[in-house]
Amino acid sequence: MTLALTGLVGAALAVPAIGAALIALAGRRPNLRETVTLLTALSLASCVLGVLGPVLDGARPALVLTEVLPGLSLSLRVEPLGMLFALVASGLWIVNSLYSIGYMRANGEANQTRFFVCFALALSATMGIAFAGNLFTLFVFYEVLTLVTYPLVTHHGTDKARQGGRVYLGLLMGTSIVLLLPALVAVWFIAGTTEFTPGGVLDGKLGHGGMAALLALCMFGIGKAALMPVHRWLPAAMVAPTPVSALLHAVAVVKAGVFSVVKVIVYIFGPQSLAGAGLNGAADWLVVVAGFTIVCASVVALGADNLKRRLAYSTVSQLSYVVMAAALLAPWSLVGAAMHIAAHAVGKITLFFAAGAIYTAAHKTEVSQLDGIGRRMPWTMAAFSIAALSMIGLPPAAGFISKWYLLSGAMAAEHWLAVAVIAASTLLNAGYFLPIVYRAFFMPENAATAADPDAGHGHGDHAADQHGHGEAPWIMVVALTTTAAMTVLLFFLPDLPLALARQMLSG
Repeated sequence: MTLALTGLVGAALAVPAIGAALIALAGRRPNLRETVTLLTALSLASCVLGVLGPVLDGARPALVLTEVLPGLSLSLRVEPLGMLFALVASGLWIVNSLYSIGYMRANGEANQTRFFVCFALALSATMGIAFAGNLFTLFVFYEVLTLVTYPLVTHHGTDKARQGGRVYLGLLMGTSIVLLLPALVAVWFIAGTTEFTPGGVLDGKLGHGGMAALLALCMFGIGKAALMPVHRWLPAAMVAPTPVSALLHAVAVVKAGVFSVVKVIVYIFGPQSLAGAGLNGAADWLVVVAGFTIVCASVVALGADNLKRRLAYSTVSQLSYVVMAAALLAPWSLVGAAMHIAAHAVGKITLFFAAGAIYTAAHKTEVSQLDGIGRRMPWTMAAFSIAALSMIGLPPAAGFISKWYLLSGAMAAEHWLAVAVIAASTLLNAGYFLPIVYRAFFMPENAATAADPDAGHGHGDHAADQHGHGEAPWIMVVALTTTAAMTVLLFFLPDLPLALARQMLSG
């Protein structure tokens, strides 16, 4: 393993952190600050891409940052699942940075320097999670990610923002300290290591009840995966600006959650160990909990008129597709879990980009206000429609590929409850996404909201009169059409994420 390759792994953490410092120094010069942001995002993507080829060829570059206790180190090791997560996060940060520049300027947001600094620090923590070599390292960077995203959630500084921030911080820190930390200690005590190892480290060391209990501590301790009933932080965090919502739902936070779920199941418990003799059914309860979350969150989304709330509960539902796929323990479903991390990322970031563009251009926040908006904002709503197809699981969008693998895995495992959940939730997804598309393109515009988009909704902080609005600023439209194109491209060219997902199973 070359020193240069190991250096790239370390640089993936260091570059965003250094970029955060430079952004802070450039804070009084907005153009320079935003140039530094984009250059930092591009530099991170270059570091990640530099590691990709060797990982595909079988290399597993590693780097020990420090040894905390004998046998317990803060260390990095790049394996295929982490490589996929790092590619998604670093690639989407570039597009999100472009979008954020347009959004923050167009809406005259305060504290923009703090916003971009925290964004960069969040990506540094995300790289630490993606490349974590053991459960201890993952836990440390998981906590750091929660702390550095808290100022983003409370960005507006209102009572509502602070309340949302308290729910966000309380639930995520509470679940990780009360549940995940004891699980970490238990794994170290039982297995003598927390290293992520192909096939897991717990094989033969616990019986059915012990394995199921330890799995429960991990799954609910990873609160960022938003399994019910520890999901409330996610809709509460929608008080944040839309670029932050995109970060939470697509680039970093929730992806860190479901990534951690898959990584723990594959590299700590081991799918074959969980499904092995004497342990049959140790993960069945997780399929039930994930299935309940999928359907229940979809029903809540179906009745939500606020667009960001509908998207938030859609995310709660979509995340549990990944959890359920991992819990099925079938090779195809595990491939589907990894694929859905990528597919959901590009689709959901597009949806939030579109929601932010609608707010910026038309200052509309409710689904009931969107009649005819597709004729004023055709690019935005076309991108929204493509991403909606992906969430439903229809071609030609990436969500079709991941759902295909998930459904194939459920049928191969003969888990008919999972099959029923996938079928029911697909109909529910269509039920809360397609009416938005229909309203936008096929219903006449509401004359009252067209003339006064703020009527009855109290958005007095938005100074511009949006009468006769068109699209949002071009930089935002470029960003959202780019991610929509990525959603389609991933449908036609899924080979890279699928190759990494298959390597994950082979070690």
